[in-house]
Amino acid sequence: MVIVGGGMAGTRLAQQLAAGASGGSADGAGPAAVTVIGEEPHPAYNRVLLAEVLAGRYAPEVIALPAPAAGVRRLGGVRVVRVDRATAQVLCDDGRRVPYDALVLATGSNPVLPPLRGLFEPDGHDLPDGVRAFRTMDDCLALGAAVRPGVRAVVIGGGLLGVSAARALAQRGAQVVLAQQGEHLMERQLDPGAARLLRRHMTALGVEVHTACRVRGLRTRPTEPAGDGREPERGRGRGRGRAVSAVELADGYALEADLVVLACGVRPRVGLARAAGLEVARGVVVDDELRTSDPRIFAIGDCAEHEGVVYGLAGAAQEQADVLARLLSPAPPLPGTRGLRPLAPRRDSAPQPAAADRVVGHRSPAGAPPRGGRARPGHRVAPGGDGTATRYTGTRALTRLTLTAASGPAPAVAGTAAPVADGRPAPGPLDLAAFGDPTPAPGDDVVHLTDATRNAYRKVVVRGDRLVGGILLGDLGTVGALARTWEGDEPLPSTPLLHLLTNDGGS
Repeated sequence: MVIVGGGMAGTRLAQQLAAGASGGSADGAGPAAVTVIGEEPHPAYNRVLLAEVLAGRYAPEVIALPAPAAGVRRLGGVRVVRVDRATAQVLCDDGRRVPYDALVLATGSNPVLPPLRGLFEPDGHDLPDGVRAFRTMDDCLALGAAVRPGVRAVVIGGGLLGVSAARALAQRGAQVVLAQQGEHLMERQLDPGAARLLRRHMTALGVEVHTACRVRGLRTRPTEPAGDGREPERGRGRGRGRAVSAVELADGYALEADLVVLACGVRPRVGLARAAGLEVARGVVVDDELRTSDPRIFAIGDCAEHEGVVYGLAGAAQEQADVLARLLSPAPPLPGTRGLRPLAPRRDSAPQPAAADRVVGHRSPAGAPPRGGRARPGHRVAPGGDGTATRYTGTRALTRLTLTAASGPAPAVAGTAAPVADGRPAPGPLDLAAFGDPTPAPGDDVVHLTDATRNAYRKVVVRGDRLVGGILLGDLGTVGALARTWEGDEPLPSTPLLHLLTNDGGS
């Protein structure tokens, strides 16, 4: 078995397959050989925690995922350039040809580079020095090497990733401007009321927020000669020719900038699949067995499209990996567990952050296995009723984010306010959870509570006895029962909904 992609989805699948390999193959020929081919040279890492590395809270090795089990071969720093379906081989950029009996595409997604004037030179492909997306460990290391107190940074894009990057840069002492083209921050997750509280919190962290702000282009300046003694950015050679100096807005105003972070969304990486003749829409089209139009090729994670949906969430990717492992393994992987076990940093390095930016797709807030041993949404319960997943039917995702401030790389103590770069007391952490569609349809019931003095915002939409969507900001003790009800697509408990929104959420 060959897995193309060494990120969270591919690594999770390899771990699960290795855990179930002790039972041998169905025909008694022994466990399947698993090869993971990853384009990044770094060991696999938890992409969800990249903002913590950028903030200086954790070193890169802290967010590394457990190394592949014995018997799993990992080819790092190797890019697959073609899938030869006729010979059942993948061709790599180093000339290697790797045969497969089953192939899994876990190629992830690419950052969207907006059409800005000055982003590329005519017939050029290199970004100016100081301009980076925020998607990979190399992006994170380059930004981390360039940021220092007083650096002028502009983050283009006010979605979840842009908000996380802006907070991390501000924590490192940068002067941060967050430019969002939409009417409010995190438009995919929040309504205008919740976004106002988030904007106020970001401003308190020292981030200057501009919404309804369209960026037109970049201004650049010639770089210093290579012999000036300065080190180039990670991943770039000397003498690239130009560096960013300002960001031009559509109204003609220019924001001076030493760093620019492009956080304008992502697109599924489908080039390999399309070149191989597989069915591709927005992502690589898969069925309930995560199988593509070629029965020997599967797809999971950010590159996969199931029932017209590309999830782009870590939780959904891991859930898909769990389902596929059960379908392909001769024995159930990770015996004794049910549902999604999130990928955690290595135990010998550091614990998960207690109060930091954490985006959780489909898991409990503390990274623990789900309570009660229920079958996970998107999984059908096997006839035995033990929750074993045999098909993937979708993910009911819950997005969580915690924004904190600290004076530097040392972690802030949860619940306390640390000073930000200019010495002002920083606000305490702001917790956020969002799920489903928070826009009510005619006939829906809405429960809405707001307390601006305490940065608290609660809104849930109910249709009959089911949750349709919700947004929770502030103290997320209320997320307990609501999250479980949403994720399980269960009827609401008999407890009055207002009670669930004003105490511990029924936890």
